Amino acid sequence: MTEVAYKLVDRGEWDAARAGGAYDGSAVDRADGFIHLSTAAQLAETARRHYASRDGLVLVEVATAPLGEALRWEASRGGELFPHIYGTLPLSAALSERPLSVRDDGTMMFEDGATGWP
Repeated sequence: MTEVAYKLVDRGEWDAARAGGAYDGSAVDRADGFIHLSTAAQLAETARRHYASRDGLVLVEVATAPLGEALRWEASRGGELFPHIYGTLPLSAALSERPLSVRDDGTMMFEDGATGWP
């Protein structure tokens, strides 16, 4: 699969994760029993469907190799394989983070003024 995946996270939740050393997922993730990630190709649609009209978010780039067997690729939207973490996301696997908001139409607006993806 891919060497990196992405997670859109509420900034407050991500700040708490940084303080604690690991991210245990959003309320939706915990209810589903795994942390939802997206590939680069899936990210724009994920933002549009699940994060439109939200601000105070962070886009976290995640290295997949360190996740080991906790990472599973499972069919979801339209039968596409999505990366899911069964367990916590260790901060050591986070390669980068970019603050952003998602417009009503699903366009990602980064704090540096860049829009869209990538």
